[in-house]
Amino acid sequence: MNGKIFNLPNSLSFLRILLIPWFLYYFHTGNLTVSVTLMIIAILSDWFDGQTARWTNEVSEMGKILDPLADKLCLASVALYFLWVGQLPLWFVLFVVSRDALIFLGAAYVKFRHRVVTTSLWPGKWAVGFLSMMFIAMVVPHPFFERYALKESFMYLSVVMLFYSFVEYCLRFYRIQKGLDYKA
Repeated sequence: MNGKIFNLPNSLSFLRILLIPWFLYYFHTGNLTVSVTLMIIAILSDWFDGQTARWTNEVSEMGKILDPLADKLCLASVALYFLWVGQLPLWFVLFVVSRDALIFLGAAYVKFRHRVVTTSLWPGKWAVGFLSMMFIAMVVPHPFFERYALKESFMYLSVVMLFYSFVEYCLRFYRIQKGLDYKA
C-alpha cells in the first residue's frame, strides 16, 4: 500500500464505520437528536475525508479502499435496518447491497489480478448523495419530507444513479482486464 495507513482522511473513514452501530442504536431507541447528529457527522466525514486527503496530499491506496468500503458498510447497514423495520422495499435493498458487493468484489479482483486500485466514480458519488438524502428524509421527522414524497423521489433517483454507476464500473473493470486505457 502506498501512503500512510493512519492519517486524518483514513481516520475519518474509520470513524464513519464506527458510527454505524451507534446511529442504529440511537435511532432504534428513539433518540432522534443523537441519531441525526451522528448521521450528519457521517455524511460530513464522507465529504471531508476526500477533501482532506487532497488538501494534505495524503491520498493513499488504503484511503481509496477504505472510503468506498465505509460508504458501502454505512449504506448497507442503514438500508438493512430500514428493511427490517418495514420502511424500505426488499427489491431496493437487494439491489443496493448486491450492486455494492459486486463492485467491491470487482475492485478486489482488479487489485489482486492487475495491481490497480480503482477510485470511486462520480456517478457512484451522486448515487451515495441521493441515498444519503433519502435516509435524511427517512430519519429527520419533518412534515415537508412526507408531504412531497422526498423519500420515494430520492430512492428512485438513487436507483438510476446506482445502475448507471454500476455500468460505468463494469466498463472500467472490463477495460482494465483487457489492458485498455481507462478513467482513474
